[in-house]
Amino acid sequence: MNPLIITCAITGAETTKKDQSHLPITPKEQALAAKAAVMAGASIIHLHVRENDGTPSQQVERFAEAIGAIKKEVNDVIIQISTGGALGENIENRARPLQLKPEMASLNLGTMNFGDNIFYNHPKDIEILAKKIYENEILPELEVYEAGMLESAFRLCKKGILKDPMHFQFVLGVPGGMSGDVRNLLHLVSLLPSNVGWAVAGIGRYELPLAIHAVLLGGHVRVGFEDNIYYSKGVLAESNAQLVERVVRIAEETGREVATPLVARKLLGIR
Repeated sequence: MNPLIITCAITGAETTKKDQSHLPITPKEQALAAKAAVMAGASIIHLHVRENDGTPSQQVERFAEAIGAIKKEVNDVIIQISTGGALGENIENRARPLQLKPEMASLNLGTMNFGDNIFYNHPKDIEILAKKIYENEILPELEVYEAGMLESAFRLCKKGILKDPMHFQFVLGVPGGMSGDVRNLLHLVSLLPSNVGWAVAGIGRYELPLAIHAVLLGGHVRVGFEDNIYYSKGVLAESNAQLVERVVRIAEETGREVATPLVARKLLGIR
C-alpha cells in the first residue's frame, strides 16, 4: 500500500473552548498545535480560523496570520484551508482566503442538513469555488458527506469543472449525512475509479473505527478536534497530537508506513 497520509483538523468551526479546553483558537495556539501534530505524524493541517473570542472567521488576514505562524513552526507541512467557513457564510467570504494560494483547500460538494442547520452549497457556488481553486493552482480536497455528492463530483469532472488528480475526503457521521457505519465507507470506496485517492474523517465515536478501516483499505485518515474531542468514551483528548499518535501506532502495527509531508505531496500530485 502507499504510505498513509494523516490530516489533522486542529480547530474546525463548531467546537468551542467550553467543549474542549485544549482547542487552539489563536494563530499562536494553532501553530503550536500544528507543530505537535506534525511531530506526531501528520503531514496535512486542515485549517479553520477563529477570532480571538472564538467565533469562526473567514478573514484573509486571520488566515494569513495563522498560516504564517504555522509555517514558522513547521515549514514543510501541507496547509489545507477550509472554504466551508461557518454555517451560513456567504460564498464570497468563503472564497477570499484562496488568494493566499495554500497548497490545498477543501471543496464541499453539496447542500445538506447539518444537525439542526443547513450547510448550503449551491451548484453554481461549487463551480465558482472550483474555478477559483484551480486559478490559484491549489489542489482541492473534495468533501463528500453522502453518496450523491460523489456522483456529483463525477459529473463535474466530465464537464471539466473538476480535474485530475482528484482526492476525496469522506466525512461520515454528521447528522444529516451518511453515518460512520463501516458499510457506508465500503460503499463509497467501491464507487471510486482505481486511480483516485481518498481519505476518511469519522465524526465523534466514528473516528477510530473508520480510521482503522482506512489504514487497512489503503485510504488515508483525518483526525482532530474539528471532528472529535474525545480520546475514548467520556474521556477528553489531551491534544490533537494525541489523536494523531494513535493512528500512527495503528499504522505501525499493521506494517503501513506513515507519509512525511514530502511523500504526501508526491502521492497527491502537488508540485
